[in-house]
This record gives sequence, C-alpha cells and structure tokens, in this order.
Amino acid sequence: MTHHFGCRVYYEDTDMAGIVYYANYLRFIERARTEWARHHGIDQKRLRAEDGIVFAVRRVEADFIAPAVFDDMLDVATTVQKATGARIVLTQEVTRGSEMLFSAQVTLVALAANGAPSRIPAVLRSKLA
Repeated sequence: MTHHFGCRVYYEDTDMAGIVYYANYLRFIERARTEWARHHGIDQKRLRAEDGIVFAVRRVEADFIAPAVFDDMLDVATTVQKATGARIVLTQEVTRGSEMLFSAQVTLVALAANGAPSRIPAVLRSKLA
C-alpha cells in the first residue's frame, strides 16, 4: 500500500538557481515518513515513551532526476518494500504531476534508548505487512 503526502515548494526550499536545493528532498521525504507512520497508527512519541524504541535512518540511496521549482505542488509516495524484525525498507518517490523528480530507498532501523538495535514490536510489524 502506498501512502501519499502533498507538499508545496516554498522560496526557502530553493537555491540560487531557483530550484529545490538537493538536501531539501530529504526534508520532504522525512515529513512524508512521519505522516506515513501516523497513517499506519504508529505513535512514535508513545513508542519511545512506553517501549524505549525510536527509528533512525540507517541508509538512503537517492536519485535526483529532475528539478522542482518555487510554488510546485509535489507528491511524496511512500511504499514499504520490506519489514523485518528490526528494519524497514521504504521506497519514496517525489513527483510533480506525472513527472518523477526524485526517488530514494530508505532503510530505517529500530533502536533502543542506549542506541543498540532493537526489535520492532510485532503489532507494528503486522501493520506494515
């Protein structure tokens, strides 16, 4: 199942060339992941407070395909590729209409409060299956 998150490009998102600064795509996909988690009933604050688990980005493989510019309305599609005991692999794609602008494969890991790897609770894994 794919989750969609819409976001607009603001002036502050652009660089001197008037296009979205490359690092801001990481901000867009981060916001989309937060909304994706919320959509799936994953309360990250509660997960941290009650289970001592947080998610961290372990790896990002990104392709910058075409530029977005000021005032573009973008769609960030987030799809689960794989969820294991302690890892979630997502594909995230940023489009403007039907045009692909950016694509990333993001690996998230579950961590305990001390920073050690932790298992994702079974109830959460079942929501991602």
